[in-house]
Amino acid sequence: MSDDHEAQRTRPETEESYGIPGSDEGMLPWEFVAGAMEGDRNYWVSTTRPDGRPHVRPVWGVWVDGTFHCGGGGRTRWARNLAAGSGIAVHRESGDDVVIIEGMAERLDQENADPELIERLDAAYEAKYGIRHGTPFWAIRPWKVLAWSDYPTDATRWEFE
Repeated sequence: MSDDHEAQRTRPETEESYGIPGSDEGMLPWEFVAGAMEGDRNYWVSTTRPDGRPHVRPVWGVWVDGTFHCGGGGRTRWARNLAAGSGIAVHRESGDDVVIIEGMAERLDQENADPELIERLDAAYEAKYGIRHGTPFWAIRPWKVLAWSDYPTDATRWEFE
């Protein structure tokens, strides 16, 4: 979700009775997403098992270079789901000030990632959680981001190309 990604900002589509405004007035800026994702300690990730069943769990994560990154070893259920081609949804802790990221996760490790990025990710983990995580990391590449803090008034959607 770095600044070089192009996103179209619109209103989410849902039931008319939910009352999401039809105009752009009051939509959230991208800075709401970045600030919210930087500040949380825990995040919920949802993936899909190869047999189609959902898998949800909390993770730690960091916002670096405009992208959400989290760590997870290759033997964890959710990392195996990602390796099998599952998409991912990430939801921040709050159910009031909401950010939901839907997309794909790119595995970053010593073999395929810039060593400077790996160092920045480890430094961010150390600053936030008191530990250096180490590889692998997962960079979440969004298809769609939904956010709101005063639903339905400011409900906002970003769709990425």
